[in-house]
Amino acid sequence: MRPYPPQDLATFSEIEMADRFVPAFDLRDWIVETFVSEDSELFNADHAHLRDASLGVLWTNCDNGRNMRSVIGQAELMPPTAMGKWQKARAAQQVEEWFGEVPDFLLTFSAPAAHGMDDASFCALVEHELYHCGQALDMFGMPKFRKDGSPVFAIKGHDVEEFVGVVARYGAKAAGVEQMVEAANRRPLIGEASIAGVCGTCRREAA
Repeated sequence: MRPYPPQDLATFSEIEMADRFVPAFDLRDWIVETFVSEDSELFNADHAHLRDASLGVLWTNCDNGRNMRSVIGQAELMPPTAMGKWQKARAAQQVEEWFGEVPDFLLTFSAPAAHGMDDASFCALVEHELYHCGQALDMFGMPKFRKDGSPVFAIKGHDVEEFVGVVARYGAKAAGVEQMVEAANRRPLIGEASIAGVCGTCRREAA
C-alpha cells in the first residue's frame, strides 16, 4: 500500500489554509523499499546509487505554479547552496529539525495532487524525481566518490535516460512524452537533418 498525504493537506476547504510542509517518513521508507531495495518487485537499478543516500521527503499543500503549469514534485540537493549565508543556515536548520539530520536529497510532493493520482501515475511521479537524484561524474564520466568512499551526489537534469526509464516502466503518457513518441513514430516531415546543429540552446549546451 502506498502512503497517502494527510487528509487536511490533501483537500482544500472553503477556508483557505496556510501553506504547510510536513515530513513524510512513511513515504520516504516506502520509496526506498519500493524503488531502491533489490528485494522489491518494482526495484529500479537506475536508482541503485541511492542505497547510500539519505532522503528527506515532504508533503505540502502549497500551490507552486511555473510557466503556466503546476509543479507537483521537486527534488533538491542538500544542503541548499543558492542562498545567502543566513538563508542557507536557516534552511539547513529547518531541514535538520524535521529529519534529525540534513539529508543528501529533499523530495517534496504536492499533497492535493498525489491524493487524486492513481498508483501508476504516482509511482511515475516519484521515479521522475528520483531520476533527478544522481551521482556526480568525474572528468572521465565515471561515478564520483569522496576520499572515504562515499558517493558524491548531484542533481541531474532531464535526459534521455530519465525518459526511457519512466516510459519503459509506466508508458509514454505517464512520462509526459506521449506526443514525442507519436511524432517519432511518424515519417519525418523534413528528413534526417541534424536540428541540434541549428539550435542555439543545443549548441550552447554542447560548448
